[in-house]
Amino acid sequence: MTKKRVLFLCTGNSCRSQMAEGFLRYLGGDKFEAYSAGVDPTSVNPLSIKVMQEVGIDISSQRPKPVKEFLDQQFDYIITVCDNAKQACPVFPGRHEEIHWDLADPADAKGSEEEKLNAFREIRDKIDENVKGFVEP
Repeated sequence: MTKKRVLFLCTGNSCRSQMAEGFLRYLGGDKFEAYSAGVDPTSVNPLSIKVMQEVGIDISSQRPKPVKEFLDQQFDYIITVCDNAKQACPVFPGRHEEIHWDLADPADAKGSEEEKLNAFREIRDKIDENVKGFVEP
């Protein structure tokens, strides 16, 4: 069986798409190849790494990647995780299904460290649900 190739896209490739890549690698087993990229990549947010570790998934070795790194590759699914990425998403070659998950950016959260962590946990849990729904329709 050929693995389904999935690319998660967001703006900075620092939070949501990185968490989604981590969840799909963890939950998708040998059925999927997971990748993530950003329209304007920055760095992986340390709070993303921390909240993923809380659920036993290590994304500390993942790195932010520009979407152009993947433009010549074929994917079965392109999943945008924010409206900006959906609007700025380049055209990918070949046949693929486009899916959009409108998720708030936890990096925009204000307040104490704990309040910020809670915002990351909330988005992490939504991504977990979305990936589980994607993997086991």
